[in-house]
Amino acid sequence: MRVSVIMIIVLYLYSILVDLYIWNDIRRYCSSRIWHRVYAGLSVACWIFLTVILYMPRRSSSGETLTVMWMLYSYLTVYVPKFFYVVCSAVGLLLSSKSRRHVRLNYGIWLGMPLAFFVCAMMWWGAFETRRQIMVSAVTVSSPKLPKAFDGYKIAQISDLHVGTWGNDTTFVKNLVDSVNSLHPDIIVFTGDLVNMQTSELLPFVNTLSGLKAPDGVVSILGNHDYGDYSDWESEAEKKGNLDMMKSLQKQMGWRMLNNRHFFMRRDSDSIAMIGVENWGEPPFHQYGDIGKAFNASKDSLHHLNDGRFKILLTHNPEHWKQETSENTDIDLTLSGHTHAMQLMLQVGKWRWSPAKFRYDQWGGLYEKESPDSVSRRIYVNIGAGEVGIPFRIGATPEVTLITLRGGNYPSSEAGKVR
Repeated sequence: MRVSVIMIIVLYLYSILVDLYIWNDIRRYCSSRIWHRVYAGLSVACWIFLTVILYMPRRSSSGETLTVMWMLYSYLTVYVPKFFYVVCSAVGLLLSSKSRRHVRLNYGIWLGMPLAFFVCAMMWWGAFETRRQIMVSAVTVSSPKLPKAFDGYKIAQISDLHVGTWGNDTTFVKNLVDSVNSLHPDIIVFTGDLVNMQTSELLPFVNTLSGLKAPDGVVSILGNHDYGDYSDWESEAEKKGNLDMMKSLQKQMGWRMLNNRHFFMRRDSDSIAMIGVENWGEPPFHQYGDIGKAFNASKDSLHHLNDGRFKILLTHNPEHWKQETSENTDIDLTLSGHTHAMQLMLQVGKWRWSPAKFRYDQWGGLYEKESPDSVSRRIYVNIGAGEVGIPFRIGATPEVTLITLRGGNYPSSEAGKVR
C-alpha cells in the first residue's frame, strides 16, 4: 500500500487537532485531572499506532496488505467518530456563546458523545456484517431492437470482487457463487477488479470461482486493479508476468476474457453482440480500453458500432459510457462497476444517496439516455461485491444483478434519466 506524504501530514494534523479539541473539552467539563491524563495518554498511544501503520516495512504481499488495511481501519473507527463529536461540540459551543445565561453550557457534547459511539458501532457493523450480506437486484431492460429469440434472456452481473481483501477465507465468495448460480442465468458477466494489487491474491479462490455456471458461460473484463499498476515491480517483465498469470487463471476458471474483443451470442437464426473492453482509465490512470478495437467502428464493415444490431458492452468504468460510448455508438446496454458506491449508501424507499455521486454521475443502478433514433442507451452500474482500502460496507450491500432482456415495448425497470 502506497501512502503519499500529503496523506501522512493530513492524518497527523487531523489526529492532533481533534485530540487537542477533545482534551480541552475534558479539561473544561471534567474537574478530575486523572481523566485529563488518561485521555492524553490514549491520544499519544493512538499517534504511535498511526506511526506504526504508516512506516511499517512494505513488501507488497497480500498478508501484509491485509494487516495494514485492518490496522488503518481500526484507527479510522476511533477518529471518524471523534470528528462527529467535535462537530457537535463546536456547534454547541457556538450556540452557547450566544446565550444570556451566566453559565455557558455546551449541549452539543450530549449529542456528540452518543453520536460518536453510534458511528463507531456502525463502522464495525459494516466490517463484520453488512459486507457479507448479498443483495440481488432484479432489473428489466427492454428494447425494440432485441431479437425475438432473446426475449427473456437473463444476465447475471457481478463486479469488483477484490478477493485479496478476504485473504485465504473463501466463505463469502462461495456464498456469492451459490447466489449467482441459484438465479439460473443464461450468462454470467464479471465487470472487472478481481484483485486489489497482485494476481497472487486470486490463487485461494480459483476453485471457488470455477463453480460459476451458466449455459453461455462466464464472460469477464479487466478493471484498473487487475493490471498490477498499484504494486512496485522490479521489472516490466515481472509486471507482465503478473498480468499473464491473471489471464491464465481466468482461463483455468473457465472464464472467457474479452480484452478489447467481442463475440456473438446466438439463438436460432438471431444473434446479439457481447463486447468487452479493457479498463478505460481516466488520468492519471492508464488507458487500456479501446472500443474501436473491440468492435469495428467503420461503417464500411458488415458489423460496426452503429449497425442497428442489439449490443451489450462490458466496460469497468461508467465514465466510458458517459464520455464516449453513449455519444458515439448505438450500443443498447452497457454494464459497469468500479464505483462501489464508495461502500456507503443511504436508501429510503426509492431515494438513494452515496458520496459516490460527487465523483460519478452514474454511480449505482440503471440509467438511460435518449438518442436521436429514439432508442434509449442504458447503463447499469453494479456497486460491487468486495472492498478496497477499508473493509466495510454501510448500506451499499454486496450486489448481484439479474438483468432480464425484453423486446418491444415491455416496460423497463425505472432508470435515472441522463440529459
